[in-house]
Amino acid sequence: MELYALCDQSTLDEKQVSLEQFVTLCRDRDAEIIQYRDKHADVSEVKSRLIELRKLWDGFLIINDRFELSDYADGVHLGQEDMYAIDSDPLKAIKILRSVIGSDKIIGLSTHNAQEITISNTLDINYIGLGAYRATDTKDVANRLGDRLDQLAAESEHPVAAIGGVTFDDVFEHVLYRVMGRALYES
Repeated sequence: MELYALCDQSTLDEKQVSLEQFVTLCRDRDAEIIQYRDKHADVSEVKSRLIELRKLWDGFLIINDRFELSDYADGVHLGQEDMYAIDSDPLKAIKILRSVIGSDKIIGLSTHNAQEITISNTLDINYIGLGAYRATDTKDVANRLGDRLDQLAAESEHPVAAIGGVTFDDVFEHVLYRVMGRALYES
């Protein structure tokens, strides 16, 4: 199982961890992907941090939600709400997104249940984030999948990244990536 590192700016600020320190932690843990998430900064600030991350990191770099900044990353990860904000029809939403970011970019989509996985199986995306596995400090989650996560992952036609409260000790049969943020700092 590969490591997909969530670089959440609020957590970096809280833990007083620089982007450079975060990338070092990712390298030390053999991470394959970094997703950068900043829910509070304006577009120009996020763009600057993506440029800095790209200088530090030569692996896959994904931007959370802000597809207008996809030129500075290898792809975009969207939540369900973000996809439906593009269009109420998921097929159209992803088609629109592909037309904006290009066919060479990675698209990931958060999923939380069997219905969302079934829909994602019809979409031109590269992977799903499935969860939350358990409670997490980086985001409020009402639905925790626990042991059902691996069963649901088996239903996906796309590679699956387990999200939400995942630790280094977690093992899944049908999951390609473990997505971790805080666990990187605390291990």
